[in-house]
Amino acid sequence: MVRPAADQPAIARPGVHNAPMADKVLIIEDEPTIARLLTYNLAQEGYDPDVAGTGAEGLRQAMQGGYAVIFLDLMLPGMDGFEVLRRLRQNGVSTPVIILTARGAEEEVVQGLRLGADDYVTKPFGVAELLARTAAVLRRARGEGPREAPAGEEARVIELGGLKIYPGKYEVELDGEWIPLRPKEFEVLLYLAERPGVVATRDDLMDAVWGFEYAGGQRTVDVHVSSLRKKLEMGRHPVRIESVRGIGYKLTVDRKPSGAGG
Repeated sequence: MVRPAADQPAIARPGVHNAPMADKVLIIEDEPTIARLLTYNLAQEGYDPDVAGTGAEGLRQAMQGGYAVIFLDLMLPGMDGFEVLRRLRQNGVSTPVIILTARGAEEEVVQGLRLGADDYVTKPFGVAELLARTAAVLRRARGEGPREAPAGEEARVIELGGLKIYPGKYEVELDGEWIPLRPKEFEVLLYLAERPGVVATRDDLMDAVWGFEYAGGQRTVDVHVSSLRKKLEMGRHPVRIESVRGIGYKLTVDRKPSGAGG
C-alpha cells in the first residue's frame, strides 16, 4: 500500500468538492506515474488516497471496505480491472467505481459500465475533469441534492412530466427524488429533453455528447440509452425514450401519468 505525503495543504477549487471528512479513496493502478498524479491531486483536494499496484491487492483492499470511491485501471497485469469489478459487485460491494481507460476504447467502457462501474475517465485525463467527476459520483452515491450551479444557470430547469432536469448542475429529479445518472447519460437525456418528440439519430447524439473526434461506435449510444430507460422506469411518470427503428431515439411525454385511468 502506498500512502501520499501529508505535508501538502488542501487547495480549494471553485465548483469542485473539497472533502471535509477526508474521504478515503482507493486507486488501483499499475502505472507509477499515473498513480502518483492521482494520489497527489486527490490529496490536494482533501481526500485520503491509498494505492494498490495490482488487481489482486486492489481487490483485497476494496473488500475491506471504508472507501468512498475506487479508481480502477482496466488493463492491470494478472487480475485485470474487469475481474476486480466483477468480483466486487458479486460480493455485494457497492462502493462507487470510476474506471480508467484508454481514449477511444469503446468496448472497455461498455463492458465496464455493464459490470457496474459508475463512471469512467479516459487517459490522458484532465485533473479538473477527474475531480469534478469524483465529486459528482459521491453526490449521487450519497443521494445529495444538486450542487450550486454556475452563475446564470440557477433558474434553468427543463420539466417534462415528472422529470426535472437542471442543465447547469448535471442533476435530474424524478417524481420528487434525485436519480443517479452518469455524466454521459445526463448529456444524452439533456439533448433529447431539449427536443421533445424530435427524433435524434445516433450520429446526432454521438456528435453532441461524445464529439466529432470520438473513435468509438454507435453501440455506446445504445448502452447509455438502455441504462437511461431503466432509470426512468423507476418512477411513476409519463416520460419515456422511444426507439425509431433504423434512425435513433426520441423523448416523449404522455398526456397522463403512468397508471392513470380513463
